[in-house]
Amino acid sequence: MNVKHGITAAALLSLLAACGGGGSGPVDTTAANEVPASATASPEAYSRYVGSLATDDRAEPLIVDNVVPPTSESAEPISVS
Repeated sequence: MNVKHGITAAALLSLLAACGGGGSGPVDTTAANEVPASATASPEAYSRYVGSLATDDRAEPLIVDNVVPPTSESAEPISVS
């Protein structure tokens, strides 16, 4: 019985892998070195974005010319580590 389940699972996985996606979802037009607009939606989103950035000395620098970090007078500070 377990062999049949294994074969069925393998067949389903190979069919799903053959689909390949297909792109009916939203297209991300943000370049890899630009700060996405979603990161500046709120102080929390900005802190999470900054905390998720990798520290790589060889990576392209972020373009931050037009980035204005959001602020809040009432939100608690969030650690970015």
